[in-house]
Amino acid sequence: MKSKVIERSKSTVLKRSIVLLGHKTSISLEDEFWNGLREIAKQRDRTVSDLIAAIDDHRKHTNLSSAVRLFVLGFYRDQVVDQIAEGSALETLGPPERRAVT
Repeated sequence: MKSKVIERSKSTVLKRSIVLLGHKTSISLEDEFWNGLREIAKQRDRTVSDLIAAIDDHRKHTNLSSAVRLFVLGFYRDQVVDQIAEGSALETLGPPERRAVT
């Protein structure tokens, strides 16, 4: 049996500057997290800066970039949990992908 090589795309980390409480700060996030953050802000009818400020207000013992990643992850995790509770998530997930290298 031939071995299967899993190709992983390189994620670009983008550093962006924002103003929080009158102070300029920068956040480094992978492009996928910036995209997720923009989607969440749009859904909530807020700006990305407002959303990051809210995350900053509620974070505990992590740097801001980590807090933003955890927030985005939690948002989408909660959506999947809600879909599973409704019985619709399993239909959209399809069969699990096998990643074992043989």
